Order: sequence, then C-alpha cells, then structure tokens
Amino acid sequence: MKDIEILFEDDDFVIVNKTAGLLTLPDRFNPALPNIYEKLKQKYGNIFTVHRLDADTSGVIVFAKNQTAHRDLSIKFEKRSVKKIYIALLNGRLINKDSQINLPVAERKSKPGTMKIYKYNGKKAVTNYKVIEEFRDFTLVEVELLTGRMHQIRVHFQAIGHPLAVDPVYGGREALFLSEIKSKYQKKEEEEERPLIKRLTLHAKSIEFVHYRTNKVVKIEAQLPRDFKAILNQLRKNNKI
Repeated sequence: MKDIEILFEDDDFVIVNKTAGLLTLPDRFNPALPNIYEKLKQKYGNIFTVHRLDADTSGVIVFAKNQTAHRDLSIKFEKRSVKKIYIALLNGRLINKDSQINLPVAERKSKPGTMKIYKYNGKKAVTNYKVIEEFRDFTLVEVELLTGRMHQIRVHFQAIGHPLAVDPVYGGREALFLSEIKSKYQKKEEEEERPLIKRLTLHAKSIEFVHYRTNKVVKIEAQLPRDFKAILNQLRKNNKI
C-alpha cells in the first residue's frame, strides 16, 4: 500500500491520510477504480467504513476493523461526538471572520448526486468556520462540521457566496492557475499554462474521538499535501492584500 499513508492503527481502527483523487469506496459504475476500502480489505480482511471523503478531498479518514468498533464510532458520529476539522480555500474574502452556517440541505432532484439548500424540507446541516489567512482574492478557513451531510462544506460556502476556490460542481472552477493569482503574470508564447492545483481545495485536517475500548481521546492530524502547500505559497507571494 505505497499510495496509502497510515496515520494510526490498533486492533479496532485504522486511520488513513487519503490522497486527493483516490476513492473511499468502490465506484458503482467502475468497481476497478482504485479505492481505499479494497486496498485495506486486501491487507486486513474485514474492514468497515465509518464515514467518507469525496474523491478529490485529501486528508484523514477512519475505518473500523471489527463490528464492535464500527458500531461504536458510527453511533458517535450520529450523536455528533466526533470532532472533524477541515481546511478549505475559498473564493473571495468573507465579511464574517468567525461564524456558523446553519442551512438545511438535500439532494438536488434535477441532478442526483449533488446537493442544494432546501430551507423547508432539507436535513439539518451546521458548519462552523473561522478565517485563518486572507489574500486579495481568496480566503483560507478552518472548518468544523457539526453534521455530516454529503457535500456539506461545498454547498454551505456556495450558499454564502464563497465556494471553494476549485470546485467544478459548486464553484465552476476546475483548476487554479498562476495567471489568476499573479496580477502581472506574463505567459510565454506557445506555452500551455499548467494548473497549480486541479482538485477540490478541501483537506480533512484532523479527527478526534474517544476510543470505546481504552476510553482515551484519539486525535489524529494529516498535514496539508504538497499541492495545497504550493498554492498557498503562491498566494502568499503573489496575492497579498
């Protein structure tokens, strides 16, 4: 499993740092696509999915090794006693620097597999965020999910007018280029500009829960991957306020 970094492991759980582009579970239409579940299953035999990350989101994800561990942590997720922190790069600059988004969401009927805000018949969805760094055209935020709806972070920030910097579904941008960051960027003739990052600007930074067997707090953190660090370095150099 060269492409999977194991951050924590004991008799009950294995916690992985997922790379962007790798599926959590087998694809419904193409089961042969690489995914963490099958890779872990080959190594451990029985493996149980507790939660998911979008394919283009990097960071911390937990799997259980047995039914008891799976049931206990699943209940903790349902009771919102698992703390999940994300890092997100957003479009624009936010007026409220430390706030909460409380907007119910549901699957978009006209486009299954995507979500939207449904104020009257959606499921409760709550996202806390705080600004940790600002640039001229973008903002870096730390996000805490209090609920775990599909695409919750992506939909919530779209709803307040600040979608992820890269999000082809909810933000419209498929990749981020230096020419969009650097005001005096000069492209060389016949040069094809390569994107600085071409996946969701979203990273699952950490997860924290009480281990049912030891009754001790397990807190695991995944460092920002190389592509995310690279885009932040360029913003700090070329997109200062």
